[in-house]
Amino acid sequence: MQYFWLIPVISFIAFIITSLVGNKILKQAWIFPVVAIILGLGIYCFGLTEYLQSRFDLEHCVRSSVTGMVGCNYSVGWFSAGVTGKETVDSFLGFTVDPLSLSVAGLAIFVALMVQIYSIGYMKDDPRFGWYYSVQALFISSMILLALSDNFLLLYVAWELVGLCSYLLIGFWYEKPDAKEAAKKAFTVTRLGDVGLLIGVLLIWIEVGSFNMSDLFSYVASGQMESWVIFSISGLLFLGAMGKSAQFPFHVWLPDAMEGPTPVSALIHAATMVAAGVYLVARTYPLFVESEAMMLIVSIIGLITAIGAALICCVSIDLKRALAYSTISHLGLMMLSLGAFGYTAAILHLLAHGFSKALLFLGSGNIMHSIDDLDINRMGGLKSVLPGTTILFCIGALSLAGIPLLSGFWSKDEVIVSIVHNRNILFAISSMILVFLSGFYMIRLIITPFFGTQNRDYSNAHKLPMVMLIPMGVLAVFVVLFGWVALYMPGLPSSFGTFLFYSHPKNFHLEPDIASITLVVTLLSFGAGYLFYVKRISIFQTFKTRMKFLITIIENKYYFDELYQILVDKIVLPIASLVALFDRVLVNDIGINGPGHITRSIGSLIRYHVTGRIYVYLGLMTSGMIILGILWLWIVRL
Repeated sequence: MQYFWLIPVISFIAFIITSLVGNKILKQAWIFPVVAIILGLGIYCFGLTEYLQSRFDLEHCVRSSVTGMVGCNYSVGWFSAGVTGKETVDSFLGFTVDPLSLSVAGLAIFVALMVQIYSIGYMKDDPRFGWYYSVQALFISSMILLALSDNFLLLYVAWELVGLCSYLLIGFWYEKPDAKEAAKKAFTVTRLGDVGLLIGVLLIWIEVGSFNMSDLFSYVASGQMESWVIFSISGLLFLGAMGKSAQFPFHVWLPDAMEGPTPVSALIHAATMVAAGVYLVARTYPLFVESEAMMLIVSIIGLITAIGAALICCVSIDLKRALAYSTISHLGLMMLSLGAFGYTAAILHLLAHGFSKALLFLGSGNIMHSIDDLDINRMGGLKSVLPGTTILFCIGALSLAGIPLLSGFWSKDEVIVSIVHNRNILFAISSMILVFLSGFYMIRLIITPFFGTQNRDYSNAHKLPMVMLIPMGVLAVFVVLFGWVALYMPGLPSSFGTFLFYSHPKNFHLEPDIASITLVVTLLSFGAGYLFYVKRISIFQTFKTRMKFLITIIENKYYFDELYQILVDKIVLPIASLVALFDRVLVNDIGINGPGHITRSIGSLIRYHVTGRIYVYLGLMTSGMIILGILWLWIVRL
């Protein structure tokens, strides 16, 4: 485990090498990043095995008195700094190996490997093939560093690198105006949240005198931090999480991120950037649980995000954007679970969703590669053209819909259990509405493009190379089997809840009554989808007509983009213009350049008497003496 630091370092080295030589070996530019992530996966597997077998006996591993989990910390000195009123504090550069970091880093490494292999076929004809793999390597390195960081300063560095890489990948095809705008939008919106995160990290330093996470948790557990400080810091950290994980009202950047290459969407939406926000809340959970108000806010924001995005997904006609809204909805569900004290359930769903959503996005990439279209209303009958993709896509969709035995069923059921047990009836009913919507939009994305009436000629559809199908097959195996692994993890006496937990281990358990209700709701959503999209029952069409006004609002994404544009045009830009005018005229022209201009002007005026001619100087001296004499006589008379 002490070599875990090599995982991000190897990918970073691959980024440097590929950046330098990628264009010279264009078709083979994938070699260095793929080999790097394979080596990283090997180190990870050996480290995970060591942790599961020996975590209680290793020198650097101790059980946290706060979280209850065994964590292994490795660090070296970084720098020393002073805090007002406190002694000089040493900061360390290190990483933590515990169940949370192992879970998130493992998801990132595995999905990244599948995406990189898939990209060999998908991106092979792109003229910037080498640059694509360079940024991918940096992206993966940054996300793994973020997951392993043991202090907030290092985490923030990795956090910003993830944002930079997302900007570069979303705007990869920068010659397209939509791609450029999407990249800027993602970068700008997430920066708003990142400002909150930065202020929160600085407040931690001021309050605790350390960036180390364990120092913060011990300080909070000791009762030395006041409740309003806990609320303030956790709220600021949550702003950063809201930005990265696209929570309301920062959700607007994620659908537009679809302008990047489809494998990038699979990576961003499944295992890297969007997972970072959920991970941050989970990592700082000892801080959040000390503020009941903050936990309620997390739940409310998660619920609003989940239902709002699910409704948009039900009407979106672009396959990738529909999947993007599905991602936002499930991220909201994870936040809702964290706010409802469902720590284990949220991370379990993060993993299950990561495998399933990566599979779905790669499936949409297959469709794009084959027929060069993503409008589901212009598809239909794809099952006969892409039979393998159809099967694999259905596995991922049914998993996220909550069909039993697939991984999404187990994780979603655990999330619903935590909500029902720890929140009021309103949250419980809302979660069931969310289950229905999730099933409805997933069956829609299965029926319309794959089993619906064929609306076009597929005779020119391109064949898919095996390098694009094999990664999807591997992901499908994880989607099918991960839930069972969560029930019984090798090396553990019981389930995922005894591996990853907060405060105390808790066995994974299936509550038959709640599971039965969620299953019935899911089947009802499937039935509604079948009647709506296959049978086209008149009552549904009448409902659609009568609710046209509401549907129009949802189709236009509640007009959030238009609202933000108005705010920018009418408020932000005018204020920015005033600030710029103040800075240019008062600060720059008068305050800074003014003294210089005055000095130069005075110098220009008085330099004329410096002529170098004696008679001029004598004339000036005589004139001065005469003037002084006249002044003296005038003063004497007074």
